[in-house]
Amino acid sequence: MDLFSFIECAKRTQSIKALFDLLVSCASEEGFSEVAYGALTCAEPPRLPEYLPPAVTVNFPSDWCHRYFERNYHVIDPVVRRTPMISGPFLWDELAKQYQLQSGEQRVLDEAREAGLKCAMSVPLFGPSGQISVASFASPVDDADPQYRISHLYVLAWHFHLAFSEIARPSASSCIRKVPLSDREKDCLRWAAEGKSSWAIGMILKISEHTVNFHFKNAMRKLGTTSRTQAIVKAVRLNLIEFSAAPGLPT
Repeated sequence: MDLFSFIECAKRTQSIKALFDLLVSCASEEGFSEVAYGALTCAEPPRLPEYLPPAVTVNFPSDWCHRYFERNYHVIDPVVRRTPMISGPFLWDELAKQYQLQSGEQRVLDEAREAGLKCAMSVPLFGPSGQISVASFASPVDDADPQYRISHLYVLAWHFHLAFSEIARPSASSCIRKVPLSDREKDCLRWAAEGKSSWAIGMILKISEHTVNFHFKNAMRKLGTTSRTQAIVKAVRLNLIEFSAAPGLPT
């Protein structure tokens, strides 16, 4: 399943399990079949029709999940601890290079790799009121290339995150839908989704690069996002702009 198919199917589902299955299917096409998603902070409990066990949004090896929760590894997991400090997607192997990890943090990463979570990466997902979630992808094989796939998995994670939020908190997402984007803001987002820079968009629309950036800032503010990629993903998810092909989204 490609990204376009994921977006179309995600728009039609109202089941979090079905949505997560879509995420796993799409990530598997990229070579990363081990997937986990969860909230690190939450302003209010999700409005779900029934209790949602963690297994619905985690398909990591069962033995590893059992050990992780039994030993309370979330307390020392460097992915959990460091995600709030990182603005963009990151490789687990790079954490030790960027931070002086404690022995317990390094042990979690080493045991995760031994359990089959190899070549892993995570995507921080920031929401309003300081809400932070994270999506993680890992491969069961050693020769996967997360650096090559990182941009696709980043966009995929954001699409899933927004779709999940709409199902879990429908009242919050309905408020977002009422915020209109101007035609110019939509034009800028559409061209950015095609991989165009601010300068190139300015040439196409016959406006200055400064004006293009002004429209981007307004669109990001209205959509409650902190980057162009997030703004594009949310605009597509809310049917404010059309997704016609697999875009080269900027970071």
